[in-house]
Formats: sequence, C-alpha cells, structure tokens
Amino acid sequence: MSIRKFFKRLRSYRLTLRAKLIASLSLIAAILLVSLLISVMEYSGMSDYVSDLIADDISSINVANRLAEMSNTYNLDILAVVGDEASVELPDFDDGYFKSHCDSLRSSVPSNQVKPLADSVMYSYSAYMLTSMELEDVIQSDFIDTRAWYFERLQPRYDRLRADLTALSNAIYKDLEKNSATFEGGFYRSIIPGIVAVGVGLLLVVMLLFFLLAFYVNPLYRMLEGLDAYRSQDKKYNVKFDGDDQLARLNEGIAELANENRQFRSRIKTIGKQ
Repeated sequence: MSIRKFFKRLRSYRLTLRAKLIASLSLIAAILLVSLLISVMEYSGMSDYVSDLIADDISSINVANRLAEMSNTYNLDILAVVGDEASVELPDFDDGYFKSHCDSLRSSVPSNQVKPLADSVMYSYSAYMLTSMELEDVIQSDFIDTRAWYFERLQPRYDRLRADLTALSNAIYKDLEKNSATFEGGFYRSIIPGIVAVGVGLLLVVMLLFFLLAFYVNPLYRMLEGLDAYRSQDKKYNVKFDGDDQLARLNEGIAELANENRQFRSRIKTIGKQ
C-alpha cells in the first residue's frame, strides 16, 4: 500500500517551470561530467598501458647494461690471465644468466628493431665465448703468442659484442623515448579536449540557465504574483519588465485586462451605491 501511495503522490506532483528548467540543465551538466569521467578513465587505462611499457624499457636498459658489464669484466679477467700466464683456467662467467636475460630482451620490448639486435648480440656472444675457450690451448702452446691471440683474435670479437650490446641499449632507449612521447601526447589528447569541452559546456549551461531565469522564469513568477495580488487583494496589476517578445506582450495583455476588469468592478460598485 505504501508503494502505491508513493507512486500516486509522485504522479500528482507537478514540477514548477523553474524546477523543470533547472532539472533539464542539470541533466545536461551531468552528461558533460560523465563525458569528462569517461575521458579520464580512458586516459587512465592508456596511462597504465604506456607506464608498463616504460617500466619494461627501463628494466630492459638495466639488463642490457648488466650484460655489458658482465662481458667487460670477463674480457678483463681473460686479459689478466693472458698477462700473468701462470693460470690456464678460464675466468668464471654465468653463461645461463647471459643467455636467459638476452632472450628476455627479445620478448620484453615489443619494438621490431630490438629483436634482430638481440639476435645479433647472441650471435656475437656465441662467437666471442667460442673464441675465449681457446685460452687454455693458446697458453699451453709454444707456437702461439697469447697477447697476439688476445688482441688480434679475441678482442675484435669482444668489440663486436660490445657494439651489438650498445646498439641494443640504444634501440631500447629509443623505444623508451617513443613511449614517453606517447604518454605525454596521450595526456593532452585525452584530458585537455575533455576538460575544454566540459568547461565550455558547463559555462554555456550556466549562461543559458541565467538567461532563462532572468528573462523568462522570473518574469513569469512576477506575473503570477501580480495576478494573485490582483485576485485576492484587489490590487492593481502593475508588473512591468523590459522586453519586446511574446512574454512582454502577454504581460501587457494581462495588465490591460486586469485594469479593464478593475474599472468594470468600480462601475458596478458605483451603480450599486446609486
């Protein structure tokens, strides 16, 4: 029963003209705010995606630098062995770490330029490691100059590996720059137009609301108050406002009818007294 009464009251309730205008304009403002919210959500989703790409690029750059440091340390250790010639054992090197992280660079960075460069690093790394394994035989041999072997055979392969690692790092860095530019450009493309559109829309809504209230709603309420005073208190209808539209003509017509009616009532009273 209470629900039925509620719906009956809701049906019988009538919005005033001012309430209708405010409700309609508020609906427009709400739609604009929702559009802004959608724009912000889209930017947030794109921001998360690009942020992940940037984080992957930074991590990949660190990995590439780590591989370069490992290679440089290993190459210097071999040079120390060549200079000492007292030890014939190869320095320790984590081959599995190098290969696994080099493979991870191929999949972590989606750029098409990174994958062939990562393959080049693996190729030059394999050639360098294969040559470095000759160290023991070179030191034990009486016919091979270890220093000549190092500088003429091993060092060029290391230079190739270092150049490939540098090219790989530069490619990842360029991808990082591109993603950073995409992030910055996406911010302005997603947020600024939405903010401008919503700001202009809200300004237009406020201006339209002010215009309707000032030139239509408030004069109507003044006309109703004047009519109520005329009908209940027999006051003269003297509502006036600037304008030359239909509402002003309607007000003039009401004023004319009200004055004629007052004159007619006055004549009837005069005749009644006689």
